Amino acid sequence: MPRSRPARMRTISDAAIEVLGIHGVRGLTHRAVDAAADLPPGSTSYYLRTREALLEAVVVRLVEIDEAGALDQAPNTAVPLPSGRAGVAVAATAIAAMLTDFLTVSRVRMLARYELSLEANRQPALRASLVLGGRGLRRMATALVTRLGSDDPPRHARMLVAFCDGVLFDALAGAGSGQLPTEAELVGDLRELLTAMCPLE
Repeated sequence: MPRSRPARMRTISDAAIEVLGIHGVRGLTHRAVDAAADLPPGSTSYYLRTREALLEAVVVRLVEIDEAGALDQAPNTAVPLPSGRAGVAVAATAIAAMLTDFLTVSRVRMLARYELSLEANRQPALRASLVLGGRGLRRMATALVTRLGSDDPPRHARMLVAFCDGVLFDALAGAGSGQLPTEAELVGDLRELLTAMCPLE
């Protein structure tokens, strides 16, 4: 039985992310994605006829994966966070686990994101898609700091996202490459950051 279009698109998009993360933008071709996905030649171009469509599919899939992962790691929104230091500890532990995954298991996906971000500077439509996709994670960050008692959730959420982005870039592509922070170090850093943002009872 042939695979459904959504399943085939996920396969193609996941393969494109892998190609982009390993070989960069120049290596991202329809033929390379076919090979990475173990699909017959021409499969990727059948679903995504242009390079722009292929890049857009990568953006959509990256956002889908990131939001699903963040929801898995985030404290359950149906359960109130403990107040004060206990709540900060729960949040810091969850975010540190997510960052550790990005730095290790999902390293190639993060490198693909950086390649895509640079390419988007030359393609306004792609940049708009990236910005739109990133809003979901920022809404989640805003909800988290609000639950922790922030008196300025939009600003504190922006600071939290900037910290996470900075840690990831520094460790994967910046001057800190090759020296990953431990999960315990990330927990300590996040506890200090969140404590400064949110009043402790």
